[in-house]
Amino acid sequence: MVEFFLAIWRSRHLLWSLTRDDFRQRYVKNVLGVAWAFIQPLLTILIFWFVFQVGFKTKPIGDFPFVLWLISGMVPWFFFAEGLGTASQAVISKSYLVKKIVFRVSLLPLVQLLSAIFIHVCFLAFLFAMFLFYGFHPSLYWLQIGYYMAALSLLLLGLSWITSSLIVFLKDIGEVINVILQFGFWMTPIFWPIEIIPERYHFFLNLNPLAYIINGYRNSLVYHRWFWEESSMTLYFWAVTLLVLGAGALTFRRLRPHFADVL
Repeated sequence: MVEFFLAIWRSRHLLWSLTRDDFRQRYVKNVLGVAWAFIQPLLTILIFWFVFQVGFKTKPIGDFPFVLWLISGMVPWFFFAEGLGTASQAVISKSYLVKKIVFRVSLLPLVQLLSAIFIHVCFLAFLFAMFLFYGFHPSLYWLQIGYYMAALSLLLLGLSWITSSLIVFLKDIGEVINVILQFGFWMTPIFWPIEIIPERYHFFLNLNPLAYIINGYRNSLVYHRWFWEESSMTLYFWAVTLLVLGAGALTFRRLRPHFADVL
């Protein structure tokens, strides 16, 4: 892993160039351009807000308006879904680079992840603006967002190494990812508090590493709790993340020599 991060530093200019080109190619041909990266997530937030706030008359969560509580959970989920969905296509979409011996192919998923991070940062700016609009002032707890964003990025990197290498040989992996994302959206405490579920099931729900991230964003913005106060969940998340990174690196390394033959 140390060698990989050194490769990132050595290839930082190339990564920036590839990320910029990828971002342009995805949106420049559309009339609304990059706005499409935000339209669907914002519409999703609007729909859920209307259904729960207007339709079901959902009460504030503690002292916080429901819309702020909702957005605090949906923004990191959008990052995860965008990052995993696009990074899984990294090798296929940049197949012309796979045959270049001088290029480190394991960096390809990082290009899509950097694009997703840029979009996520824009959503964070929107999220912070919403909190300020509702009269909530910044606090030191907000700085934890950087920690949780980095943690999710590393988890995504490991997952994308696995999916982007497998999808070269099994195109159905893309559809499997879509199904998992749809299922995961409803099984992760994004728009419902975990407290509504009987406590005997909390252990199983917390096995989902995204629960740690979603709760982390809310602990930073809503509940004002430090990540080390959730010591058991923190240790579990990093154990899973390191396992995924190791499995991802091994899978990518084993399949990498066969990419050019298939592509």
